[in-house]
Amino acid sequence: MRVLFGMIIGAAITIGGAYVHDSLYASVSAEPPAAVTGERPMVNWDVANAFARRTSAAAREQWDKLSGK
Repeated sequence: MRVLFGMIIGAAITIGGAYVHDSLYASVSAEPPAAVTGERPMVNWDVANAFARRTSAAAREQWDKLSGK
């Protein structure tokens, strides 16, 4: 149980860290020096959101099949 809880917390911290980094990048990217350095966001959040929605829909569909709805 501790291992599973640790894995969930670790994943949440990793995703949170990437989100914070990208949020800070987005606020700085409008300035010319950030564009010159070529710093890019770590995650394409539009793609990640689409993947999460597809995964959620597939899981919901499988659950409906299993529960007989």
